[in-house]
Amino acid sequence: MPTIKYYVREGLLPAGELSSPNQARYDESHVRRLRLVRALMDVGGLSVAAIRDVLDAVEDPGRSVHDLLGAAHGRIAPREDGPDDAAREAAVRQAAALIARRGWRVDDGYPAARSLADALAAMFRLGHERFAEVSLDPYAEAAERVAEADMAYVAREVVREDLVESTVVGTVLGDAVFTALRRLAQADASARLYDTAAPDDASAPAAGTEGAGGEGGPGGADEAAARGASRTGGADAAGGSGGAGGADAAGGSGGAGGAAG
Repeated sequence: MPTIKYYVREGLLPAGELSSPNQARYDESHVRRLRLVRALMDVGGLSVAAIRDVLDAVEDPGRSVHDLLGAAHGRIAPREDGPDDAAREAAVRQAAALIARRGWRVDDGYPAARSLADALAAMFRLGHERFAEVSLDPYAEAAERVAEADMAYVAREVVREDLVESTVVGTVLGDAVFTALRRLAQADASARLYDTAAPDDASAPAAGTEGAGGEGGPGGADEAAARGASRTGGADAAGGSGGAGGADAAGGSGGAGGAAG
């Protein structure tokens, strides 16, 4: 199996137990590691080198879970900062101010802080300086809630191997999950705010026009009235004549009390 051999060669998968000079036996631990590698690569978008660094950190018994989280963040975040211009200087100040304002226990040089500054700088260069004023703190509040959920997921584990794997999975694959959830929520929020046409009303005829039950009566009574009796006059919904004040629901003209469409 060339794929497995490649992963073994790259240090992503431990070697199997040799069963013959050219064959190796792999157990359930290899299968689990292989699934983790593929997930980090295919869903998390990490390179082979980045995955190797993360797995090295996972296998280091001297690393705390907090250190492991930092190692994962360091491999996800871009290594190079953007152009050093006025926009970036302003963005770095905004990122540092946010960290201080929220009381977050990270320094300005943390990989994610640099990534935040890069993203804000790109927005500022495009003239979207107001994003930091309007959206940055609401984003931070949402991020705090997501981080609490992440840590609750990690904290449920007792065995260190499971704990560190949950940290990596929650960090790398959790980004992909949250991005997808955010897009779903954006689509819903956009529909609620801007999509004024209700799907159920798309095929309904306008008031005063011909509907399923016949021509519109005087005053443009709606189609629903054509299907039932006139409320005011007690018209016969099956097509009988209207009552004292009602209209014939089958299409007759309105009586003294009103019209049915």
